[in-house]
Amino acid sequence: MTEIQRTLVLLKPDALQRDLLGEIISRFEKKGMKIIGLKLIRLTEELLDEHYAHLSDKPFFGSLKQFMMQTPVVGMVLEGYNAVSEVRKLVGSTNPREADAGTIRADLSMNVPSNLIHASDSLESAAKELRRFFKDHELFSYKKITDMYHIGEGI
Repeated sequence: MTEIQRTLVLLKPDALQRDLLGEIISRFEKKGMKIIGLKLIRLTEELLDEHYAHLSDKPFFGSLKQFMMQTPVVGMVLEGYNAVSEVRKLVGSTNPREADAGTIRADLSMNVPSNLIHASDSLESAAKELRRFFKDHELFSYKKITDMYHIGEGI
């Protein structure tokens, strides 16, 4: 079923340090995803403990948190048709060396810790993560002239 969805994307410290923000954001825009929220976020240990709770028993958990707190991250909320799965396709596999050619991770990174980006993996995760990182007043609803081409409005 095709539906308009919202999903969370975090551009990690390596994307910021490597000056890849524009290129990564551009890929989502070219696909037809609408940016409805965008900001720099300074992550705290508490926020990361909540966000990565499913990884808390892994030996790399401490270094993951340190990595994510090196610099601010860019938080984005994207909206579009089947946004969760479409964004995941664009992002590629968690391990960039296993990601399909043409995906963000395959094209721009080489290792798992520095894989540039986090994207919600399900509608349920997206709903939780959107609330975790964005307040309602930070999200915008607006029409774009390209909506008629990307989502078929008016056609």
